Amino acid sequence: MNLEEIKDLIKLVSKSGLGKVEIEREGFRISIKGSQSEQVLVQAAPMMAAPAPVAAAPVAAAPSNGEATPTAASDDSKYITIKSPMIGTFYRTPGPDKDPFVNVGDAIQPGMKLCIIEAMKTFNEIESEVSGKIVKVLVDNASPVDYDQPLFLVDPA
Repeated sequence: MNLEEIKDLIKLVSKSGLGKVEIEREGFRISIKGSQSEQVLVQAAPMMAAPAPVAAAPVAAAPSNGEATPTAASDDSKYITIKSPMIGTFYRTPGPDKDPFVNVGDAIQPGMKLCIIEAMKTFNEIESEVSGKIVKVLVDNASPVDYDQPLFLVDPA
């Protein structure tokens, strides 16, 4: 992409009120985020860049009797949380009649497809950046997800 195409995309995002536009072309990726105050943030990086590591985040367990137990909270802290990289609709399967990409108990490796997030009529395959075992799927199929929303818990052991 040249500078004029990028400027045109920024103008399109600011005029249309779109929240976010992502484009990938021949080893180049650009993400343009707009906001309500008409500010536009441009973030461009080559697609060959190493992915950022997914940080482990503690997730509180749902209390069964109204009180959280310290053991349950510490058990979840050893898991890695895989989060949504974008806003969209979460799909566990590649199609309506297909099996899920991953299930609880499945072993995963970096680069393995975990789910699809549909954003603006584009189906984005989400790949794992970590290896381990799926402990929990945190989102229902065909549910809307927000940016940075937890999708899966992974046991890295």
